Amino acid sequence: MPRSLLALQVIPGKILRIDPSDGRVTTLLDDAGPAPDGIVADSRTVYWTTMGTPAATPGIPGEAGQDFSRRNGGVHSLNLDGGPQRDVLAAGAITTGKQLTSDGAGTLYWGDREGHRVSRVRVDGGGPTDLVVNPAEDGIMAECVGVAVDPDRGFLYWTQKGPAKGGRGRILRAGLEIPPGGTAANRSDIEVLWDGLPEPIDLHLDGDRLYWTDRGAPPSGNTLNRAPVPEPGARGRSPEILADGFAEAIGLAVDGEAGIAYVSDLGGHLRAVPLPDGPAAGRQPYEVVDVPFPLTGLCLLP
Repeated sequence: MPRSLLALQVIPGKILRIDPSDGRVTTLLDDAGPAPDGIVADSRTVYWTTMGTPAATPGIPGEAGQDFSRRNGGVHSLNLDGGPQRDVLAAGAITTGKQLTSDGAGTLYWGDREGHRVSRVRVDGGGPTDLVVNPAEDGIMAECVGVAVDPDRGFLYWTQKGPAKGGRGRILRAGLEIPPGGTAANRSDIEVLWDGLPEPIDLHLDGDRLYWTDRGAPPSGNTLNRAPVPEPGARGRSPEILADGFAEAIGLAVDGEAGIAYVSDLGGHLRAVPLPDGPAAGRQPYEVVDVPFPLTGLCLLP
């Protein structure tokens, strides 16, 4: 039986529960705040980030005209068995909350795009810490979006997407702890694993492989990709494109046991991609749902 999914509707902000076996969509939370983007869940609680309310840039329509540089993002939670939602970090504690993940031991990690950083906090709101802080003067090249953690090996992975359709995206790695004597702004252990990518967004680590969605321009952009995790000090190999043709791919959830990756996009599509070496190998990608509003973050329920 396929595991249920949680997906974020960005405008208006909602948390949706999706049954991948029949595409049935129900609403878990009607008001998830302004522009929710990253989501993760354990057996009892769902956590998500909000990007906050953008300012409109005069004369620039659509997504390109939305300025999220004001510090009004947050990290939030809701018990799956009911009760009121709670702020892990209230609106204004971060700038632009993007992908959210967990180490499975009570700590959340996220990318802060316009904040140019990757941060963490305990699920009770304690110990907020910036792990990576990029120079603000680097602008869009310093924006952090996707994030994944490997607590067993002690690594943090994140994406810096670069300019839209720019072909300058990167995936980077560093330790989960800042080296002694260093700071989040001058880390000595950052590795660039991949560069020259179209526009990498969300990450998922499954075993010894890293998966990611990529917006950017075709043929390499708007794709689902994977590649083996490189050894320390090594560069990543050319990624394997598992599926293409997405409408601005964002969210990613990989069910390794079922051999299926799920991708959500701003076109309102949620697609299932059978993995070539999994139980569903040989089946073509297929649409789970098609809704009339943009989708961002995605996660599997345990």
